[in-house]
Amino acid sequence: MNRQHVFEIEKEATADSWLLYLKGELDLSKAAELRSAADPYVADTGRKLILNLKDLLYIDSTGIGVILSLLKARNVLKAPIEVVEIPLKVQRLFDMTGLTSFIQQSSNNTN
Repeated sequence: MNRQHVFEIEKEATADSWLLYLKGELDLSKAAELRSAADPYVADTGRKLILNLKDLLYIDSTGIGVILSLLKARNVLKAPIEVVEIPLKVQRLFDMTGLTSFIQQSSNNTN
């Protein structure tokens, strides 16, 4: 597999947020990795959770499901979450699946 297509998660903490940078290809084989990496931050309602997708090259329905579950979990907790720098190819999938409106709704509800 080409190195640039391997899925990676980089984490960064600021005073008021957790940033998770998703890179490469997020598919069935890597969905559990994202869920495990994000779980410690989901319950931290004192900080915003930001998913940066700038370097995400591919996402399948399982990856979309994980992102949706993170959005829902944070929404239930009334905790802020944002999905930012979404590549056009990924944005089209989010639009087709209806995830875009949920992302916007989650961002608006938690400000």
